[in-house]
Amino acid sequence: MNIGIIGGGMTGLVLAHRLSLQGHIVTVFESNKQLGGLATYHDYGPLVWDRFYHVILPSDTHLINFIQKIGLGEELRWRPTLTGCYINQKLYSISNTIEFLRFPPLSLIGKLRLAFTLLYGSRIKNWQGLEKITVEDWLLKVSGRNTYEKLWKPLLLAKLGENYKRVSAVFIWSYIKRLFSARDSSLHKEQFGYVVGGYKTVFDQLEKLICSAGGHICTGVTVEHIASHPDSGIWVEHSGKKEHFDKVIFTGPVNILQHVVAQDLIKISGDRPTVEYMGVICMVLITRKALVPYYIVNLADQRIPFTGIIGMSNLVSLKETAGLHITYLPKYVLSNDPLLQQPDDELRKLFFRGLHLIFPELKADDIVVSHINRAQKMQPLQVLNYSSLVPKIVTEHNDFFVLNTSQFVNETLNNNTVVKHVEEFMRKEYMLKREQGAGSREQGAGGIPIIKIRGLYP
Repeated sequence: MNIGIIGGGMTGLVLAHRLSLQGHIVTVFESNKQLGGLATYHDYGPLVWDRFYHVILPSDTHLINFIQKIGLGEELRWRPTLTGCYINQKLYSISNTIEFLRFPPLSLIGKLRLAFTLLYGSRIKNWQGLEKITVEDWLLKVSGRNTYEKLWKPLLLAKLGENYKRVSAVFIWSYIKRLFSARDSSLHKEQFGYVVGGYKTVFDQLEKLICSAGGHICTGVTVEHIASHPDSGIWVEHSGKKEHFDKVIFTGPVNILQHVVAQDLIKISGDRPTVEYMGVICMVLITRKALVPYYIVNLADQRIPFTGIIGMSNLVSLKETAGLHITYLPKYVLSNDPLLQQPDDELRKLFFRGLHLIFPELKADDIVVSHINRAQKMQPLQVLNYSSLVPKIVTEHNDFFVLNTSQFVNETLNNNTVVKHVEEFMRKEYMLKREQGAGSREQGAGGIPIIKIRGLYP
């Protein structure tokens, strides 16, 4: 079959590759000039690397298996990493048990409560219950007030600002559950991974495989309208022309879905509050020496205008970065925050003021280049009872499907989660192909069809 995929991010490309393996001819439409969406890359001058920071955990089995299946298994690299924490205007290493026990800002009881929080949180299965309690109340209950006030609250403020008061405990649980596995899965020795060349290597390989199977990749193309064909299949309008497809799968955000898709193709519940999104501003520094020896430094200091310090070159070999060091400095804000619209020069001034508070010895000669990257919609804000606020999408046409990452309700948004949901989408379509031959499909969490329409697979 001839299948159109709207969106050339990680979801659309993984989906296109999987469908190509089934013998279908796919066409991917991406409005940006580069593939990859939030996982895309950037040319920093001396080197090309990911626009935003990404890491692979040993427990990211869906992503690791996918990388191996597309022929990049030998390009995976693993490396032990260190973790730091900046608190009370001092930088501490908390990379092993001894360092954790020596961590001065917390008392022994506070450290035990923190360790219990991490262990307990990583074992929780019933995330639905966590939706009904704020992250603040849950952390106070599990970690205690002292640990909360000294560590958790400053981290929440750095990550969410005052929005932390509206966020459910699912927010912190999903991070604990994923990051804890980096240590647990590697015999208590924390290690992270990456693909040689960053995600550009992955997207270049996917484009090659999709095109070699007869597919097409169309970048810089904005889809203007999607409607049903009078006989069968779907029309896709773009660049002043119409293309006919047997099936179309939409992977973009819900607000774009509502804007470009004909009303008779979908129904979206309209009686629910609008989902709020977090955006991100990320200053990327290319320097001649490392700022820190850690992969990540958690910042518990409200004076610092960014959320954390990610020393990517403490993970990635310097052979891949021209002997230079990459450091990411992210700041998360609501998608409608005026800061997202500030000129790059103003944002640089703001970030450098915070940077010099931590590293007063940093000199201009140490910096090769700095760049501001930003994304207006990085991930949804997981407020109380968030899963009930996610718009329910019902597809009304046998040949139209929706697989949307914005509807993930109990997981952090990362590439392993994306691959997992694509696999579930493909598996459910295959398993249910013998069932109903007509009717509507309700899109559940993650956009996974609950009712199957026969025809995607022969």
